[in-house]
Amino acid sequence: MDKILLQIAAELKVRPAQVQSAVDLLDGGATVPFIARYRKEATDGLDDIQLRELETRLAYLRELEARRAAVLESIAAQGKLDPALAAAIGAAATKQELEDLYLPYKPRRRTKAMIAREAGLAPLAEALFADPAQVPLEAAAAFVAALPGGAEALATAGFADLPAVLDGVRDILSEQWAEDAVLVGRLREWLWEEGRLQVRRVEGKDPEHPDHAKFRDYFEHDEPIRSMPSHRALAVFRGRSLELLDAKLVVDEPPAPPRTAGAPAPLSLAEGRIAAHLGWRHAGRPGDDLLRRTVAWCWKVKLSLSLERDLFARLREGAEAVAIKVFAANLRDLLLAAPAGPKVVLGLDPGIRTGCKVAVVDATGKVLDTATVYPHEPRRDWEGSLHVLARLCATHGVDLVAIGNGTASRETDRLAADLLKRLAALQPDAAIQKVVVSEAGASVYSASEFASKELPALDVSLRGAVSIARRLQDPLAELVKIDPKSIGVGQYQHDVDQGALARTLDSVVEDCVNSVGVDLNTASAPLLARVSGLSAAVAAGIVRWRDAHGAFRSRRQLLEVGGLGPKTFEQSAGFLRIRGGDDPLDASAVHPETYPVVERIAAALQRPAAEIMGRADVIRALRPEAYADERFGAITVRDILAELEKPGRDPRPDFKVARFNDGVEDLKDLKPGMTLEGTVSNVAQFGAFVDLGVHQDGLIHVSQLSNKFVQDAREVVKTGDIVKVKVLEVDLARKRIALTMRLDASLPARGEGGGRPAPRGERVPARSGAGAAAAPSAMAAAFARLQGGKR
Repeated sequence: MDKILLQIAAELKVRPAQVQSAVDLLDGGATVPFIARYRKEATDGLDDIQLRELETRLAYLRELEARRAAVLESIAAQGKLDPALAAAIGAAATKQELEDLYLPYKPRRRTKAMIAREAGLAPLAEALFADPAQVPLEAAAAFVAALPGGAEALATAGFADLPAVLDGVRDILSEQWAEDAVLVGRLREWLWEEGRLQVRRVEGKDPEHPDHAKFRDYFEHDEPIRSMPSHRALAVFRGRSLELLDAKLVVDEPPAPPRTAGAPAPLSLAEGRIAAHLGWRHAGRPGDDLLRRTVAWCWKVKLSLSLERDLFARLREGAEAVAIKVFAANLRDLLLAAPAGPKVVLGLDPGIRTGCKVAVVDATGKVLDTATVYPHEPRRDWEGSLHVLARLCATHGVDLVAIGNGTASRETDRLAADLLKRLAALQPDAAIQKVVVSEAGASVYSASEFASKELPALDVSLRGAVSIARRLQDPLAELVKIDPKSIGVGQYQHDVDQGALARTLDSVVEDCVNSVGVDLNTASAPLLARVSGLSAAVAAGIVRWRDAHGAFRSRRQLLEVGGLGPKTFEQSAGFLRIRGGDDPLDASAVHPETYPVVERIAAALQRPAAEIMGRADVIRALRPEAYADERFGAITVRDILAELEKPGRDPRPDFKVARFNDGVEDLKDLKPGMTLEGTVSNVAQFGAFVDLGVHQDGLIHVSQLSNKFVQDAREVVKTGDIVKVKVLEVDLARKRIALTMRLDASLPARGEGGGRPAPRGERVPARSGAGAAAAPSAMAAAFARLQGGKR
């Protein structure tokens, strides 16, 4: 454990004591949000990002140690563990290094080399390798003659003649070399640095295959494997899984020099590295041709494919890690999007033939009314729809109209605009706004078990309209009801490790919920279940208690909930808010365990806590050190004072809405040069996707985000941002929109934009002139790479 603590401390660049404290808390059942917020004293201020990384590395290193112990035990049981091997295994820093060392001792099915060793050929193999001056056939004949049973015994074992015996020698030596951990490790790193991923189209596939066009940019693609971006790697792996692409690892070989008659064939670069490691070279000795063939066999049969698998796995693992990180960042931005707040909202779930589903919810999210209107084809009851919507707005005092961004969204947006104009004419003081809302995951929620319990009286189709309305009020509170993978802000999310994705996204949701805090008296069970320390069962118990006894008046009443004991109370209480309760501190992020500190401050100021809260002039004059004690130091007191200054503050930004341009409702309405406003719907390293309200997101390539070089799109934008963009290109046939945030950028010349960039072309910033014109080419390639991954 000391070794693990020291390693994590070095990686995080913190003190071992900080890591020890964090590990003790985690092992004791504390959650990351609780430790980050309420145990800063113990960890000396480790934040949630550091703690998440610590938690991940702790799990990996503990797994590594458990595997190390199992490997040592296995080799020792075979009687083959010597001090040097034990030291090498003890020093292995990764699971890959450990498995390389274990490979020669790993139980496996019998190989040709094992059969040759069992037949007694190992001494011959060692002798021929040690002394290439021997003539292999002569040495083999003498060896066979000296064996008990001679040729007959070898024939029974499968070695009928001398060439077969020499094949056994080859198998023994090549397997021995292929299990040399040092050699394998060096070759693996060399291939990673020098190898290229060569991708080709699988011949004979139907060009009309629905996925064929998506992978067109990879039909003749070569790129250094070590620098291949995540999205391209995952696109290639998906193409392979669909059997549309073939990929292999290659190394550029130098031109072969002219060969003289009788000279041995030159070694490939990989074979040369094997030979150098072995300390062998072809010197024209009698045994050198056999060793030359054995080196080639070792590479082609034993190592090349296995190392290619290893490096493909490494590429995939790295690509998946980036994809999961991007998904997590986008999810975090979406969950922490600005809430409209406690307003009455009319939600519209657009539809054509089945009609638009309508739901009105009050300021707390309670459903007040529902309806279905048919403004579009085939009924085209525009006036009737407006009448129904106007009545609902007037009856319930609607403040906002939320419109789902799915099919018929812009047509429904036009209906809402007409509605607001008519309402404004009747009530000039009315200030109703309309907002287009992402409906990703709304259908998943509608059909979920929780939705059927939450809205049992509503038809499944109407539940979607309720969800759309509520997610405008509070995106976080509504989106936690949906599996994060169904929210639609990831790339290639179905291609990555689903366990790792789920763990990461769950951590993001947990961190977001606890950073904002939860209203104990209005939160749903799914939202409560994301609070630090609360399980789904305990969250359901809180809701049952609330239904039976009414609203909670104090945090202490949580201890009356079945299954919620002191430990759970400690972990969760600080993140739960009670507004209008018996104690004003219960509406803040001050933890109940620190209420005595607030009481000391109040006593010193001779004012009740309620009068201190929100008084920045009073609080900023206090010294945290004056109120610290043995249990709660200055760091904790400083946090308490910050919370008292702005009690219950919401870390999310202020609510704003994008305004779509009138008359721009479909892809065909877009023209190059148009300047529009839109909402960032998704962000990847190579660019950002923007909802312009035309049923097809546009792409701002990374080179078009700024006039300065941008490595990663998230440096400039995040999901949910409202941005002003200019249209560069519109490809109606392929449904692609190329956008720029460089509003002074020149438009591409007609006919440009279809080419494929150089492998690293995405990273070249276009600043003006020719660079700006070339950018759509990179965008076209980015679109093509994305099509396989955006779901």
